Amino acid sequence: MSKKKVLFICVGILAVTVALVAFIFMSEPTAQSEGATKKSAMLVEVIEAEHGDFTPSIVATGTVRPEEDVIVSPLVSGQVTRRYENFVPGGFVPEGSVILQLDPSDYRNSLNSRQADLELAESGLEIEMGRQYIAQQDLKLVQGDTLPQDQKDLVLRKPQLNSVKATIASAKAAVEQARLQLSRTTIKAPFDAYVITQNVTLGSQVAPGDDLGRIVGTQNYFVEASVPIASLKWLSFPEDKEEQGSVAIIQNPTGWAANETREGYLFKQIGALDNTTRLARVLVRIPDPLSRKREHENQPKFIIGSFVEAKLTGKTIKDVTRIPRDLVRSNNTVWVMENDKLHIAKVTIAFTDSEYAYISDGLEGGARVITTNLSTVTNDIPLRTERDSIPSSQNKQP
Repeated sequence: MSKKKVLFICVGILAVTVALVAFIFMSEPTAQSEGATKKSAMLVEVIEAEHGDFTPSIVATGTVRPEEDVIVSPLVSGQVTRRYENFVPGGFVPEGSVILQLDPSDYRNSLNSRQADLELAESGLEIEMGRQYIAQQDLKLVQGDTLPQDQKDLVLRKPQLNSVKATIASAKAAVEQARLQLSRTTIKAPFDAYVITQNVTLGSQVAPGDDLGRIVGTQNYFVEASVPIASLKWLSFPEDKEEQGSVAIIQNPTGWAANETREGYLFKQIGALDNTTRLARVLVRIPDPLSRKREHENQPKFIIGSFVEAKLTGKTIKDVTRIPRDLVRSNNTVWVMENDKLHIAKVTIAFTDSEYAYISDGLEGGARVITTNLSTVTNDIPLRTERDSIPSSQNKQP
């Protein structure tokens, strides 16, 4: 092939290449200013603030303790001759049932002796009344109307009569005391009780003040819980026995399943702060804590001393705006997206519970509250949401 022909082919290839490159550069799309603006705005997520009347929920933690807690202790000494079969740890004892019987023999004999003393004193009264009659007759014979009153009382044996009456009163008191001592040999349950400990058995010799066991009432337990002082004004306490306080939903995170709860109600406020936490202390009453009634069948039981969580229903807060409490920033501010820009709103918070902040001023219902944490926070920073980033043609509904 000649040199001229080769040169001609190379020039042709070069010309075609130059033409292709020129076509590519001329056909490249031009960037629009709208897209550049969107790329410079920070991408955020937002939620709408709610406005209305809301019922806050106040979470308190505390310890379960019995409402009625008794150490069984005898008032007289003696030997245990009978023990109720359920008077063992974990047993249930009905109200009025005999849980322990001490040997009553000595006390029964003492009662018989005191009754005999009373009968003897009453016989002495009858004898003295006869002497009174004779003394009155003697006074008439000696024309006792002229005697001074003190001498007349002596003649009529009034001191002797008063002495006999005093002896009878003393004898009656002795009988009552002996009867009381005899009754104390029978130890009964003062209420429907659950036995915690039992320290005595048949044949045990006991004395007044001995610890024979511990029983607690089964009707109600308490949860002694701690709450912030500022929360007290949003809680309802009963003013009499007919009322119930704020409802409490109780959970035991370590002992119950996640979906297991029990219901109680606020009972009293303890008039002293906790020495360690400086929080207010309240009592939540739990009916039928051991689930013995039919309506509480298959519900979890409370164990004394366990640590539980109580969610207390507060009073209704009216005409406020509600947002998640984590969205309240430093210095009581809220980041709001207005006209695609950041607005830092200063708010007044009426109350904050475990989930929400209730705002009384500074934030309107429906406001677009920013949930994204921003590294740069200044008023009027351009913002966009994920929805704003979608082309307008894709935002249109079909």
